[in-house]
Amino acid sequence: MTPKPLISYFENLLPLNEEEKSIVEEAFKERRVKRRQFILQEGDICKHHTFVVEGCFRMYMVDEKGKEHNLQFAIENWWIADIGSFYSEEPSRLYIEALENSVVLQLKKEDQLKLFDDNPKFNRIFRVLTENALVSAQRRILQNISSTAEERYRDFLKRYPDFFNRISNVQIASYLGVTPEFLSIIRNKIAKS
Repeated sequence: MTPKPLISYFENLLPLNEEEKSIVEEAFKERRVKRRQFILQEGDICKHHTFVVEGCFRMYMVDEKGKEHNLQFAIENWWIADIGSFYSEEPSRLYIEALENSVVLQLKKEDQLKLFDDNPKFNRIFRVLTENALVSAQRRILQNISSTAEERYRDFLKRYPDFFNRISNVQIASYLGVTPEFLSIIRNKIAKS
């Protein structure tokens, strides 16, 4: 499989010439992941930036009481990685699990650094990706400390309409920081209004 979706993704940020497209094809490796399979587990070092070609993933942590807390979902044309573990090379506290049979393109850290050294355009592209992730994280933190559960759910509906047929209510509730029962109350209230 050629990384056409990834090349298209990059070209939406900055146009690539034929040599740069060839570099992408060499640097990224395809991986097929079965539903419920992990591409990262707690204690492992995150060794890849992962671009989702097909499928759906969740990134979560498990607290000391055994409760799961979803931090991120990723579907087609999204990236997923434990950035802290990837850059620090320290063991992750997170899990990344496929919610569907999936196809991804993965980039190892050493290949990413080579990309940056050999072609500054990729350095700019990944800087934009990192900046977008930071903006998203800040928005989510602000929302979690200043919005009601209903407001968070409405925002989730608005921002991620493609998730609802693919992610269970239990997973969405975990992402929003509420119980599935409370999410059901919110959904019923919205449906009646």
